[in-house]
Amino acid sequence: MLDIFDILGPIMVGPSSSHTAGAVRIGNMARSLLGGEPKTANIGLHGSFAETGPGHGTDRALVAGLLGMRPDDLRIPRSFELAEKEGLEVSFRKVELKEAHPNTAVLRVSDGSGRTLELQAASTGGGRIRVDALDGIHVNFTGSFNTLIIRSVDVPGKLAEVTWILEHGNVNIANMNLWRAKRGGSVLMVIETDEKVSPKVRTLIGELEDVTGVTYYEREDA
Repeated sequence: MLDIFDILGPIMVGPSSSHTAGAVRIGNMARSLLGGEPKTANIGLHGSFAETGPGHGTDRALVAGLLGMRPDDLRIPRSFELAEKEGLEVSFRKVELKEAHPNTAVLRVSDGSGRTLELQAASTGGGRIRVDALDGIHVNFTGSFNTLIIRSVDVPGKLAEVTWILEHGNVNIANMNLWRAKRGGSVLMVIETDEKVSPKVRTLIGELEDVTGVTYYEREDA
């Protein structure tokens, strides 16, 4: 069955859903998963983003997302000016990525407290996005759900503790994936949920032993 956005497209500031709306959402995703206000951003543009992106406003859209804007924000064309006012330092470069979607960006962002994040994501059409990598770890999620990103040490029972907290917080899990580099090393959990995840529930998860970080993306219509 077709979604209404397959027919009409997203509500957005133009000119292109892939190069503008999707790019805003990629920037916003990076801001959310950083867990703080970005102060520096180095943005790599691949494929079509690199070749035609500036003409379609992709660069301004990515910066707008980093500033917390959404695709229908009328300030998007002024994002460079607003970034300078807010103290966000941005640089761009071209990158070549193997087997990546042509509308792909790699964002390396940091806040004022030393937190950093590298996110690789693609704008897949109609304003939709897909996150392909976080801090060098291959992942696959879209931002269509509320999304928890949990980093922890690989120890037995940690996933069960996390899901117990979500259950008792009345949060239903829609999708869940786990990635690890090696047994006993670090683990990245990506948990997509139907309901919003409250600050209280996120704090409880973050206080679990061996959990090293919790960040959260709230879908636009949540």
